[in-house]
Amino acid sequence: MSNEPSTVGTSPRAPRPGTQKSSGSTTKKGERAAKEKPGTVLQPVGEEESKNPEEYQCSGVLETDFAELCTRSGYIEFPKVVIRPRPHQAFVASASLSEKPNAEERLSASCSINSLESKYVFFRPTIQVELEQEDNKLVKEIYIRGWKVDDRMLGIFSKCLPALSQLQSIYLWKVGLTDKTLATFIAILPLCSSTLRKVSLEGNPIPEQSYHKLMASDSTITHLSLRNNNIDDYGAQLLGQALSTLHSCNRTLVSLNLGFNHIGDEGASYIADGLRLNRSLLWLSLAHNRIQDKGALKLAEVLRPFELTHTEVVERRRLLLEKGSQERSRSVSRNLIPGQLRESLLLRHGDSREKSQMTGISSAALVDKSEKTQAAKTPKGLGKKKEKAGEVVKKDEKSGSGPSPTQGAAKKEDMTKSAKGKVTIPEQKLTKGKNIKTGGKEKRSIFLESEQLVAEATEMVNPLLEPVEHRDGKVFMPGNKVLLHLNLLRNRITEVGLEGFLTAVRYQVQFSKHKTSSKGPVGLLWLSLAKNYFHPQCHTYTMIQELMLPRDPIKSKLKEEESTAFPT
Repeated sequence: MSNEPSTVGTSPRAPRPGTQKSSGSTTKKGERAAKEKPGTVLQPVGEEESKNPEEYQCSGVLETDFAELCTRSGYIEFPKVVIRPRPHQAFVASASLSEKPNAEERLSASCSINSLESKYVFFRPTIQVELEQEDNKLVKEIYIRGWKVDDRMLGIFSKCLPALSQLQSIYLWKVGLTDKTLATFIAILPLCSSTLRKVSLEGNPIPEQSYHKLMASDSTITHLSLRNNNIDDYGAQLLGQALSTLHSCNRTLVSLNLGFNHIGDEGASYIADGLRLNRSLLWLSLAHNRIQDKGALKLAEVLRPFELTHTEVVERRRLLLEKGSQERSRSVSRNLIPGQLRESLLLRHGDSREKSQMTGISSAALVDKSEKTQAAKTPKGLGKKKEKAGEVVKKDEKSGSGPSPTQGAAKKEDMTKSAKGKVTIPEQKLTKGKNIKTGGKEKRSIFLESEQLVAEATEMVNPLLEPVEHRDGKVFMPGNKVLLHLNLLRNRITEVGLEGFLTAVRYQVQFSKHKTSSKGPVGLLWLSLAKNYFHPQCHTYTMIQELMLPRDPIKSKLKEEESTAFPT
């Protein structure tokens, strides 16, 4: 009896709901449903729509585009786009100035969580932006500081930065750039708006020191700041070669900040070599470096007439030969142009006369052709009817119902007279005037093209083609008078280096006196040599200050205002 319940299928206990026996194993109902229906796999955060950020079309709003691209790229947390805080925000007065918080309120406010969070908000990774005043959605400047920008983040920037139509400046401060990420960043710059002119890469030391790639010949950057990047003499050599060489020259960079680096005498010499043939840089800062007297003398030498090297003399002769051949070809083309214009005028005038003579014949031929075509197209019956109608008209003319032949002859004479007075002469004038105008236009267009070529040549003139002086068999070229601002604050220059700058400043002062009537660069307007290895009251430094004071537009204006406000 006890063995009967143990038989298969006769168990007194019914199986649990949701379980099933199969091949000696028990499975739950949920597991069975899972096997029957495939489970839905949740997509990772940020990849609901598409894993490829290439499909996203940027709208030009940086906050929206950056957040969307970061989400599509798989970022869960990413920096926020915020408006850059002002360094000195205006004080907002309360309802009454007499209402001031007491000590307990100040203490409780300072200890609150909100105040602590607001103090450390500055250190959170953010993208600070300056917006246009007219349109709050247009980003004008971008500031990124204190967090690493890697290749993945630069890939996002390569998509959202070109959509900013009014972007003018990019500041990257201590973002951990490498040589690879710097090359990626440089490749993004041509894709950005043409309004982008200022780039600041401060606190980003790179072992390869490839900052000179930002100053390529096709670069559109006009303001470049490379402070605090540990640039040494090798990096200064690359930057000097980017400023100018014998066969290439940067023509867009206006200001270059190389302060707080490790540039010594050798590096300063390379920078001076770059300034020899550069005629676009207006502002240069070499403050807080390691430049001594040798480098200072080399920089001062560029500011006054200097001797050309043998290779520069050879290149100058080659350029002069090319210029002479171009001028000869232009003169030949100008001499040939009037003859060609005369021939074209004669041909056009002859064509107009032939056309005026053939007007009658051509009109008659056209009438005959039209009549023939009409006769060919019309059926025979209609043609006969038209002929009969024509006969009737002729009979009427003969009977005198139409105008008399004398009246027709008088009208013909009047028409010929009016044609002589009104038609033929104005046609000749018009034809001649048209030919002259067209010839004048051709002449003007040719001369305009030549003037444009001359203008381009004058704008892009190689400094080696500037007028030179010959002394004792040597060729001396006028110094660089385009540089207006030179900052050598806190270097290691002594009175020996000051003597070189005193000579250069005296030369530029004399040159500017002789060039008061004509326009053009006149040389340095601001020179900073303070905090170097000389006494601030030394005679040479005092002389330099006295010579530079009238040249500095700001200081001279302040002096004039003081003299007018407090007359002696």
